[in-house]
Amino acid sequence: MTWSFETDPEFEQQLEWMRGFVREEIFPLETLDLDWFSYREIIKPLAAEVRERGLWAAHLGPELGGQGFGQVKLGLMHEILGGSELAPPIFGNQAPDSGNSELIALAGTEEQKQRWMLPLLDGTLYSAFSMTEQGTGSDPRQFTTSAVRDGGEWVINGRKWMVGNAKNSDFHILMARTDDSSDGDPYKAMSMFIVPTDANGVSVRQLGLMHDPDSRGPVHTHGEVTYDEVRIAAENLLGGEGEAFALAQARLGPGRIHHCMRWVGVCRRAFDALCERAVSKSVHGGVLSEKQTIQNWVADSAAAMEAAKLLTLRAAWRMDEEGAKAARIEIAMIKYYGATVMHDVLDRAIQIHGSLGYSTDMPLEEMYRWARAARFYDGPDEVHRMTVARRILRQYTPRELPTEHVPTRRELALAKYGEQLEAINGRLATAP
Repeated sequence: MTWSFETDPEFEQQLEWMRGFVREEIFPLETLDLDWFSYREIIKPLAAEVRERGLWAAHLGPELGGQGFGQVKLGLMHEILGGSELAPPIFGNQAPDSGNSELIALAGTEEQKQRWMLPLLDGTLYSAFSMTEQGTGSDPRQFTTSAVRDGGEWVINGRKWMVGNAKNSDFHILMARTDDSSDGDPYKAMSMFIVPTDANGVSVRQLGLMHDPDSRGPVHTHGEVTYDEVRIAAENLLGGEGEAFALAQARLGPGRIHHCMRWVGVCRRAFDALCERAVSKSVHGGVLSEKQTIQNWVADSAAAMEAAKLLTLRAAWRMDEEGAKAARIEIAMIKYYGATVMHDVLDRAIQIHGSLGYSTDMPLEEMYRWARAARFYDGPDEVHRMTVARRILRQYTPRELPTEHVPTRRELALAKYGEQLEAINGRLATAP
């Protein structure tokens, strides 16, 4: 199968504008003491510029106010936005809002789109994706949060863990169990719901994280959400009953591509810092860039970053051409491969800066702490590796003797070419 990542020259001009815009307008914001509210006020003029360039909410189609970019173009955009955690909201494609808007576009009623999706796209509402439960690992079949139909309402009870944007959102998209029968299909036992954050019975406990121990992040904070006898209207069911697993996969596939390309952007920024340090500082009579170990770091980082980028773009291309299901192996690969590359490049960048890299005078230490979560959110690396290995191994058949067993191959070759070889040898034996 042929494949191509080519984009038009006009789009490359947009990408070049984005590179300068992120570097000159967004990077400086990182040095300011911004909370969730002041950040959203200060970025309004920047978001207006993005809208004027036609790059706002580019993940959705024009009929929904976006550009209808495919995953390849979105991936190239997210590589640039990945340079700063503050960049995606300025372009209207930050998690979890971008994935949630896609989910409502896919499964929502017209009323749900008008009430929740369009304001979400416009940046006047914010959302959370409430799926994970503490102690269930990567197996959502163990979820216990329930939704029970009671007349014209659903009654929700349970607790969700590590919900991004839980406190500052206007609504949650919640995955809850609607079929508790022991003999039912476990993959059709869950449903999705739109739950207003201010509904009676919804409470949030803020969580400190490795990169944000005080839960003061200007883009995201995370929380543990308790749903205690929460009543929502029956029409807040998103999609059909039992469709949550299918909807979650439809949402998470594109999201993983965006994550992984943002990780390439993180790598690029750390790599630039590494290389700048290498040519700037001297030890033991020569600049760092002349030392073999440093040269190995530069060469290995460059190759790994390029491999991660190309692998991710191939997954994006296949999703554009054949859909998320066909790209499942590639999407799983980029998740565990990209996370490892990001960790290694950041680690080298900190190491070459020494104590300066370890200090808050450089952004590397925070980037390193932030990056650690990449190995388990949206599914731990171990599960993605298992998925890839199982799907690949299905293509192989057990054999008593290996296919490459030389004696067996020789026997087959003689059966195929024996007479011809015997004739050739006979002519050679009688030749003068």
